Amino acid sequence: MKLLVTGAGGFLGRRLVESLLVHGERDLRLLVRPGSRRPDVEELTLRYPLAQIEICEGTLGDAADVKRALADVGYVYHLAAAKGGAVSEIFLHTVVGTKKLLDACIQRPVSERPAVLLVSSISVYASATLPRGTVIDERTPVEPRPELRDAYAYGKARQEALFHEYRERHGLGGVTARPGLIYGPGGTLVPTRVGLTLPGLFLHLGGDNQLPLTYVDNCADALVRIGRSTQSKDQIYNVIDDDLPTCREYLRLYKREARRVRSVGVPWPLTLALSHLSEQYNRSSRGQLPAILTPYRSRALWAGNRFDNGKLKALGWRPRISTDEGLRRTFAALDDETQDRAS
Repeated sequence: MKLLVTGAGGFLGRRLVESLLVHGERDLRLLVRPGSRRPDVEELTLRYPLAQIEICEGTLGDAADVKRALADVGYVYHLAAAKGGAVSEIFLHTVVGTKKLLDACIQRPVSERPAVLLVSSISVYASATLPRGTVIDERTPVEPRPELRDAYAYGKARQEALFHEYRERHGLGGVTARPGLIYGPGGTLVPTRVGLTLPGLFLHLGGDNQLPLTYVDNCADALVRIGRSTQSKDQIYNVIDDDLPTCREYLRLYKREARRVRSVGVPWPLTLALSHLSEQYNRSSRGQLPAILTPYRSRALWAGNRFDNGKLKALGWRPRISTDEGLRRTFAALDDETQDRAS
């Protein structure tokens, strides 16, 4: 069966391609944006000589590109999404692009429609409405007001709602994965859940909250496990590693192993108070000063929820890379990069 990976040139996409090949898949089509970084097909085919790996340049915004990418495909790993930018840009690349992909899927005869694994995010959970310390699993309600969060959370919430709508209305087969904070060499180093970076100062807002990490290789393995499982149809899975650090432990390691930064810890009650003041000033000034902190967003990010990965582990998945080893590799890669620039 031919597999399509959208977003195959991205941070997670390149690892997913490798994991699919390791687990025996041999017929892959990789959708990458024109001019973007792409997996090294020549190197992969040398290591996996029986594999047929096809690069398909195009965007999900172009119906012709989508139709070409889906030809003869039986399963789609849908990773493509905007990671940052304006709300309009994220909506275009995350939501509109997904709609074009799903439209192309349901235009095919029912017996020939590919199943879709949507890579969503734990940001879709209604964490702002939950008591502090609540353990979030796949039964937890999703975000009712994503527009009060941030552009990324809004885009992922709308994307996932669209996906579930197509599954219910059109009978499209599929499964949803909700990864935590995907990290590793080349990825984001200090997640927003730890705090905010200001000029010359880092505000540590996460305190002793659990940091819901998943190492990029572990996440890729989890997606393969979900995609290949006969039990996963129409299911939702959190993708979170074991042995997670607190935000305070992560920041301490980062400062010791990667970069020395000046940080100030802000207790949760003070974070909430500052959030109210920021929101009030934003309203009274009629938006002259952006509301960087709001009570709703602060509750979503820093109120201290925990995440459960038991459902995924019931499929037989276990993290291949421990959190200690993942953090060591991540910070070591940054140190190597710094030394390369210095030389």
